[in-house]
Order: sequence, then structure tokens, then C-alpha cells
Amino acid sequence: MTIRRLAVFGATGDLTGRYLLPALAALRAGGHLDDRFTLTGAGREDWDGPRYRDWTAAQLERHGAGLPADARRAVTAVTDYRKADVTEAAEVAAVVAGDDPVAVYLALPPSVFPATVTALHRAGLPPGSRIVLEKPFGEDLAGAVELNRLLADLVPERAVFRVDHFLAMTTVQNVLGSRLANRVLEPIWNSTHIAEVEIVWDETLALEGRAGYYDHVGALKDMVQNHLLQLLCLVAMEPPLTLGERDLRDRKLDVLRSVRPLTDYDVAHRTRRARYTAGRCGGRDVPDYVDEEEVEAGRRTETYAEIELELDSWRWTGTRFRLRTGKALGRDRKEVAVRFRSVPHLPFGQDKDVRPNVLRFGLEPENLSLDIMATGSRAEHLAPLSLTAEMAPPALPAYGRLLLDVLAGDPVLSIRGDEAEEAWRVVEPVLSAWDRDLVPMEEYPAGSDGPPPRHPAPERRDELLHPETVRPGGS
Repeated sequence: MTIRRLAVFGATGDLTGRYLLPALAALRAGGHLDDRFTLTGAGREDWDGPRYRDWTAAQLERHGAGLPADARRAVTAVTDYRKADVTEAAEVAAVVAGDDPVAVYLALPPSVFPATVTALHRAGLPPGSRIVLEKPFGEDLAGAVELNRLLADLVPERAVFRVDHFLAMTTVQNVLGSRLANRVLEPIWNSTHIAEVEIVWDETLALEGRAGYYDHVGALKDMVQNHLLQLLCLVAMEPPLTLGERDLRDRKLDVLRSVRPLTDYDVAHRTRRARYTAGRCGGRDVPDYVDEEEVEAGRRTETYAEIELELDSWRWTGTRFRLRTGKALGRDRKEVAVRFRSVPHLPFGQDKDVRPNVLRFGLEPENLSLDIMATGSRAEHLAPLSLTAEMAPPALPAYGRLLLDVLAGDPVLSIRGDEAEEAWRVVEPVLSAWDRDLVPMEEYPAGSDGPPPRHPAPERRDELLHPETVRPGGS
């Protein structure tokens, strides 16, 4: 059943203005929304409908200027606004009131999700309604479990959309397409041939006005716990029987369950955290993170996070998975890099400058490239060669695809409840060890490559050094 009513809580925030409104205009331009569609925004500002429509038009002009003007005007025309406290059932009820089902989008900080879901339950939703939650889902494992319980009392699991816009990106979906539709890749998609998979989201952007949210979350929760772990799932999952929501989600869950739990020793040697200091980045001066407006230095929030994971599975034992993200870095690097092992023998009499093959899925910009070695000017001499293919522009932006799925009731690109909990299980040992300062808070100048490289972790694990920490089946 297609829903034609969307209610956005947090409707005056950056997410709504920068992403949701342009996504709706793109859907309208593509013929996916008709004249019966309506949008109700709810926020703390004491605005009325005309004031919000003016704001909507300004946001669409700023962030959706490339979209047809008539599509932008159409979205603005069907928009209304109500001031509402998202924790008060009566005010929430006024936003969602009506006989037709409504899709409720929580464009809110995760800390208020439980209170808002509780208010929605008390207010009551029309039958067939759906609820959409932004990442991160909860603030820790216990919070995710409790939030899942609250949602189960509100709507069926299929009506819960824990969205991650990374899953709607063309290149991210092409990870599956490249693997599963090409016989040349799937037979070598395992630890016998792949030494390391690096999943990176490095950006030159600093806080850009998001300190009020970011300083409470940090890089690990903002990016690694959701976006990068979702990419890990698509890279490492077993081939599903179909791309239907049950088969795809089951295989993603298998990957998260296979992640070897990190001990304190692992966290100390296989994770890093850092935050930027003053520097020059992207042609602008950036202050120390702790001097940014709305930042509380005592929180010790990281702007750079890196973790190395291992999967205990038949396919992947012996392959390293490195997940990394950072803000205010010297260059944007957003990709999944699959690094293959070296060939067993080279008959060229050349043992230096021979690089292993790397298959790269570029996320922004969206492209696909393969680094190989080829013969150079002489037959016995090797030289690196990069083969690159630019991806065709997507028909819809990532948020457009997600909203289309929400309105149509297709949860294939949303995250199931048990999957959300399992993702927290992966990162909770890191959060715990970081809270106890088992990993130092490093620093890096804004505009640099991040914290300086460090020596590889010792091969021996802490269970070898401390027998009392041995896990059944551990290495």
C-alpha cells in the first residue's frame, strides 16, 4: 500500500532542509508523487504554515537548485507546519491526525527517539502507518533493545524503517552487483585471494554547524556503527537466494554475527581515535575542535575513528577489515578498497614497485576502478595501470530512493531490529575501552592526513598473554 502522507518531526533541521526536501522534489519531478501527497512538518519553532512554506522554498532553492522549478513549487504547495513538542502525546496526535495512514519520519537526535515513540504510541497512529528513524539507532546496545521493544508496541516490524542512506547509493548497491553478477569476481571473493578490505569515509568537512549533534555522538557512533558496518555487510555477506528483504537482511545479519568480539587488548592495538586541532582545510581556517561553538571539551569526543575487525567465517578468516572515518582531513576519500594478495611468483626479475591488485568502489564521486600491473615499455618490465569507469548519475538521490521505499512499504534497504542490535554488539567493546582511556586520544592538524601511522599490532592476542581471558573457540 502506498502512503501519501508524510509527517516529519524535526522539520526545521539540517537533515530536512538539505536532504529530505530535495528528495521529495526529485520524487515529484520523476512522477513518483501525485497531487494527493501532503507533507506536515513539526518542530519547536513558533511558525505557521506560510512561514514554513517560505523556509521550504528557500531550502529547495539552496539545496535543490538543479531540480525543476515546478517540482520544487509543488512540494512547497503541499506543505504545512505545526509547532509540537515531540514528547507530548497531545501535540504529536495533532500532527499525525487523520484517517489515512501516515509515514512518520523522526529527523531527530537519537536521545529523544524513545520519548517520541512513546508519545506516538499514546497518541495512536492510523492503521497501516509507518515510522522512519535516522541513525544512529539508539545510543548503545541496551538503548537499541529498549527502542526495538517500544517500536514493536507501536507498529509491526515491516513498518519500521531504520534508514541508512548509504544503502541507497548507486555505488554501494553496485558492490553486490559487481560480486554476484560477474563470474570473474565471486570465485576469488574470499580470504584465499583478498588480504584486506578498507572501508573509508574521510572528509574535508569539519562540523559545519552540526556541533550540537556531533559532540554528543562522535565519529564511531556517527559513521562506523551504522554506515561503515553496513558497507562491511554488503562486501562480506554470502550470496543471498534473492534480493528480497528477508534474504538480504538475513545474510547481512550473518556478517555482523561473525565479527570476532574485540577484547581490551584488541581495542588497544586495533583501534584508534583522534580529534583535529587548528589548521587550514579546504581553503579555510579551522579552529581546534574543542574551540568549536557548542563543543564541550570534557566530552572527549573523537572526530577520527579507525577499527580493524576479523570475521570468524569459512569465507573470511584471515582477511583484515579496516573501517576508518575522519573529519577536517586534507582530502576527501570515500571508498571501499578491496586489496588482493600478491601473486605467488613473478617471472619478471622485478621485486620492487610491484603492487597488489586493488578493486575500488568510489562512493563520492561514484566510480569503479581496478589497479593492476601491466607490462611497460619493455616486456620484462611491469608498471601500474588503473582502469576506471564512471558510474551513470542515479535517477534519484539516495534519500529519494529511501523515501520512495518508505512510501511504497518496501523495507529492503532499511535495517531490521536484530541487525541494529548486532551492530551495537560489534562496537560496544570499543566504546567501553575508550571510556576507560585504554586508547589514547590522538590529535591531528585540520587539513592533514590524520594521525601519523603507527606500527602494526602484534600478532599475539591477549588471550595468549592472559589465559584467564580465553574464549571458547578463540585463536
